[in-house]
Amino acid sequence: MERKHWDIFCAVVDNYGDIGVAWRLARRLAHDFGLEVRLWVDDLASFARIAPDLDPALPAQRLADIDVRHWPADGPPADTVPAEVVIEAFGCRLPEHFEQAMAAKAVKPVWINLEYLSAEDWTRGCHRQPSPHPRLPLTKHFFFPGFEADTGGLICEQGLLDVRRQWQDDALARRAYWQLLELPEPAADEWRVSLFAYENPAVTSLLAAWALGERPVTCLLPEGKALPDAARVFGYPLRAGMLARQGQLTVKVLPMTDQDSYDLLLWSCDLNLVRGEDSFVRAQWAGRPFLWHIYPQDDAAHLAKLDAFLSQYGAALPAGAAQALSAASHAWNHGADMAAAWTELAAWLPAWREHAAAWPEKLLADGDLGDRLLHFVREIG
Repeated sequence: MERKHWDIFCAVVDNYGDIGVAWRLARRLAHDFGLEVRLWVDDLASFARIAPDLDPALPAQRLADIDVRHWPADGPPADTVPAEVVIEAFGCRLPEHFEQAMAAKAVKPVWINLEYLSAEDWTRGCHRQPSPHPRLPLTKHFFFPGFEADTGGLICEQGLLDVRRQWQDDALARRAYWQLLELPEPAADEWRVSLFAYENPAVTSLLAAWALGERPVTCLLPEGKALPDAARVFGYPLRAGMLARQGQLTVKVLPMTDQDSYDLLLWSCDLNLVRGEDSFVRAQWAGRPFLWHIYPQDDAAHLAKLDAFLSQYGAALPAGAAQALSAASHAWNHGADMAAAWTELAAWLPAWREHAAAWPEKLLADGDLGDRLLHFVREIG
């Protein structure tokens, strides 16, 4: 049975990370597989920051061939008919009346809990596992994104890597891009860096180290939670559109933009500092070195997730490079002083660049998350 109609539910927790993943998945399913996708989102205002054509005041609208619905606190309207596949993004709980409507269907929907991305070993044992409903004739299956063949993979649109390579090989396109941002082309010895992070005192120390460094650094800083930490380097507030300079450091503050434009930023920079889940994955498709600011958890469980990823990502790096990357990643995620950690890591940039360029092909050897998800739905449905 080919299940052509899909519901995706997303409760926005991390401002842009949760909805970023859900929106990319919706577009992947609709555009590359021809599926009818209905995306339910509880916070349309946050969604609109990464999808500027969305009207957050409309409870129902068509956007990029996807049916976008507001998910109110009391759930979808009572007469809503569940689709043939229902996805809970990141364990958001479906309303009771919607679960009952799923159970009332003659052919029960395939019900998927799309989990958060993690490289931890235990996730592979839970991937694709069933969870029967305690009262209703329904079974939910867990689907864990990951970096290996026995996981759910990562979302990657059809042909994305080819488009990215063409962009990175097109000097005229990149020149026009920098002009659009009102920046000159990079100097021969200059680093161009994007920085998208949570609140983090390490932002201040890293920018200060670059200001005192031996080579020029231009940091592209999308407006967001890291802006006050960056502003401390200059001693005055920063806002979108501003250009601030100190020593060898130039910071250009960018307004929030849509996902495709953010990809261009990642593809154009020599180093990307990213946060959460969505920008973390996109930095990997960029084929460039990156540092990850993982979403912090009160019990420090995020540090185990960080180490699990670094173990996989660093396995093919020279031992010294892997150690330097781990040290810098921990300094970054602990909000520690970054000067020494960055100096050590920067010495390994050539090996890091080579590894980052090869990494995306390894991740896609067994298909992306869309491929694997459709295969699983066909298998169980």
